[in-house]
Amino acid sequence: MKNSIFKTAYSAAAIVIALGATSVSAEVAKVGFYKIDPAHTNVQFSVSHLGTSNLVGRFNKVAGDISLKSNGDSKVEVTIQTNSVDSNHQKRDQHLRSPDFFNARQYPVMKFVSNKVSHNNKGEPVSVTGKLSLHGVTQDVTLAVKPVGAGKDPWGGYRAGYDATTTIKRSAFGMNFMPGGIGDDISITLNIEAIKQ
Repeated sequence: MKNSIFKTAYSAAAIVIALGATSVSAEVAKVGFYKIDPAHTNVQFSVSHLGTSNLVGRFNKVAGDISLKSNGDSKVEVTIQTNSVDSNHQKRDQHLRSPDFFNARQYPVMKFVSNKVSHNNKGEPVSVTGKLSLHGVTQDVTLAVKPVGAGKDPWGGYRAGYDATTTIKRSAFGMNFMPGGIGDDISITLNIEAIKQ
């Protein structure tokens, strides 16, 4: 019985060690050019609905690049397809794609291009400022950035991950439908995983 328990514990420890050898860690990401992995990247938004709840949605089609440089001159570019909006309700999503909101037919893409990336003393990005183009309007936006981890993946590649958050006003981008029932402040969260090229 004791041998069986020992073998089980040993096997579990071996699995943990093996996984740890190929998983990302808290190391500082290597400098270089990265492509955002859309399969492991999430873009969410949250907005007040009637003052009684927060509606949460996401965009399912996102792409982008990160140029990470040691001298602090990093760059970020993210492109999102507006018709990929997904609030888990088909009728509402159709409305969100209409001219009342994103007007996805006329403005199929929203785009963020950085013009300043601030780093901490480890060389990690902690904030990104740039131009957000949405609904035919371009505004300055700053995102707070939290490095999640970096390291080799099980397929021989190298990955880095970041969480980024910001809040924008939809009225600043000409989206003014139902101001009394839908909040003006939109909280945005990006959970980004990128692969070094």
